[in-house]
Amino acid sequence: MLDVFFTIDVEIWCNGGASLEDRFPHAFREYIYGPTSQGSFGLAYQAEVFKDHGLTSVCFVEPLFSLRFGPEPLAEIVELLALNQQEVQLHLHAEWLAAAPVAVIDTPHANRQHLRQFTQAEQTALLATGLKLLTQAGGKNINAFRAGNFGFNQDTLHALHANGLVFDSSYNASYFGPESGVMPNVAAVEPFACNGMYEYPMTVFNDGTGKLRHAQLTACSYEEIEGLLWQALEQERGAFVLLSHNFELLNPAKNRPDDVVVKRFKKLCAFLDRNRDAFRVRGFDGLQPKLAQQQPAPLTSPLWKTGARMIEQVYRKRFA
Repeated sequence: MLDVFFTIDVEIWCNGGASLEDRFPHAFREYIYGPTSQGSFGLAYQAEVFKDHGLTSVCFVEPLFSLRFGPEPLAEIVELLALNQQEVQLHLHAEWLAAAPVAVIDTPHANRQHLRQFTQAEQTALLATGLKLLTQAGGKNINAFRAGNFGFNQDTLHALHANGLVFDSSYNASYFGPESGVMPNVAAVEPFACNGMYEYPMTVFNDGTGKLRHAQLTACSYEEIEGLLWQALEQERGAFVLLSHNFELLNPAKNRPDDVVVKRFKKLCAFLDRNRDAFRVRGFDGLQPKLAQQQPAPLTSPLWKTGARMIEQVYRKRFA
């Protein structure tokens, strides 16, 4: 049986317009509830679909926005996920530090977007702050983390260990993973131990174009994801880590659903529900890690599926 981690990075962004305080209430509704004329398709909808199928997603919740806007919105997110029996874990986007009314660390942090741009001591302090905010908002049994933008390094793992966390899922071989200093000269695709932590990398695959692609709901077709899941099972991989976000079922303007991605999401949940004898959709709470003895080659997907996905993505962009 293959352990499948359906991860959702839960974030809120205030894009353009007036002051942050004026923009935040609307941004919160958009990113968390996603109301449209055809219904709501934000995080609440995703959590309900998971619950209806008896599936547990891993929601990496970003809490630093609450430094500016108070604890209530963060607590609302955590409660929403708890009511729908979804797992809450920690996510940090350092971009929110510039909006905080009180400095979290003593050194200037302007233009430092990624956690890896901070020292180990600074990262330790930032993680402690995020963990405290999320726990005070009602988060329980928090033992896993993902860095915003996958921007982590070896210092991040030391900082996580110092804060008592056990699992990290920041390594992405198609993004910042090779630059992280973790597993140098190796494209890590399977769980491994490093610096006192268990690392669960993003699932990546070769789609025939010469570049690795990570498994993400908006970036892959349903057919690609299903094929990769069966391939990972056949090869007895230790884990399959899929990425999504709380806003991915909406079009870029967030005023109507992205019908193609909604269909992917619903088909994938139904598939995982129907194939419980092969795929265990789970979180990190209570996880006994299955570590790779050596890192295998990335999964592969046939070029015809890549071509079909490209056509589908063009359709999405044209009619979104």
